Amino acid sequence: MTDSPLHRICVAGASGRMGRMLIEAICRSDDCQLSGALDVASSPAVGLDPAAAFGLSSGIAISADLHTGLNHAQALIDFTRPEGTLAHLQVCRELGVNAVIGTTGFSEAQKQEIAEIAKDIAIVLAPNMSVGMNVTLKLLEMAAKSLNAGYDIEIIEAHHRHKVDAPSGTALKMGEVIAGALDRDLKECAVYARHGVTGERDPSSIGFATIRGGDIVGDHTVLFAGTGERIEISHKSSSRVSYAQGSLRAVRFLSGRKNGLFDMSDVLKLK
Repeated sequence: MTDSPLHRICVAGASGRMGRMLIEAICRSDDCQLSGALDVASSPAVGLDPAAAFGLSSGIAISADLHTGLNHAQALIDFTRPEGTLAHLQVCRELGVNAVIGTTGFSEAQKQEIAEIAKDIAIVLAPNMSVGMNVTLKLLEMAAKSLNAGYDIEIIEAHHRHKVDAPSGTALKMGEVIAGALDRDLKECAVYARHGVTGERDPSSIGFATIRGGDIVGDHTVLFAGTGERIEISHKSSSRVSYAQGSLRAVRFLSGRKNGLFDMSDVLKLK
């Protein structure tokens, strides 16, 4: 066990796939402690020890009460739904609990609400917590600046059948990074669907293609298609472990910070 102070963490969506992965990562970490676990009141997991599934004991029970779950936490990790995350953040602000948010599908108004809350607590907001993916985003920025003419850009993403938003938050982040590197506005140049007689491709557009099926954790590829050559930059996730470990790095980054809105490029010092 490390001599460093423990990071006390509450996990939202404790009985979900990502929630369980986060809880196991926290329980097996030397410098983190599970201080709370949240789930919806209708979940059969409420009242159970969230670490029991891994043959461990956390000494806490999954709760549907936000104040109970967050009362002893220094940070919340939340990979749930936009409406739930915003409700959690209101209580985090009330209790002075920082937050690591991996939830996707926020509207522009909801993102602005998060920015307002970040004036009172410190928040890391990122559509993908994987260290590898965030390095990939940096590579995309570099590639887009060099391949700024004569290359058509398409973003292809694939996820499991249960994912409810499309394109993925990570694919949109890829588009934002590329558009920013090219001095374009993604809202104006994104193409999210093609059907029928579409006409020739607008060379300034950034296309998105979405695949949903099976148990795909998350595959993302950006295609720069030129004349006589294609460049592909891909990131493929085979496990949610990378998201969990990235989330713990974000918690450590927030330690001691009182407020501010950050992303994983801040955490990884990629800026």
